Amino acid sequence: MTLTVRVIAPDKTVWDAPAEEVILPSTTGQLGILTGHAPLLTALEPGVLRVREGKGWQAIALTGGFAEVDANEVTILVNGAERGDVIDREAARAAFEAAQSRLAEADRGSDRQERYQAVQDFKRARARLQAAGDVVQI
Repeated sequence: MTLTVRVIAPDKTVWDAPAEEVILPSTTGQLGILTGHAPLLTALEPGVLRVREGKGWQAIALTGGFAEVDANEVTILVNGAERGDVIDREAARAAFEAAQSRLAEADRGSDRQERYQAVQDFKRARARLQAAGDVVQI
């Protein structure tokens, strides 16, 4: 038995296929979903969604949203998503380094809103880089 997995962003459906396992970047930590999982609704952090089809894994960078698990169906509604196999690794690396610099600069300032935005930008850039297959050292 498999899971039906759908990743839906406002502008497109990023993933709609069966899978053996899903690992979600929940706000409470990584959540593994297998067939027969109890019903669940959870908020998602910007991070990497991992989907296992057969023996291979697909990585999808998410910008945050919600996931619902019910009757072997996993529906993921997000603000934005991008499959790791289509992300330009060099561009993702440059964006990550820029976000890291902005975060360091925001840490020195006192504006809470600026710091919050820098943290969110950093999480999104890190997720894209990780989904592209690069190792991120922090």
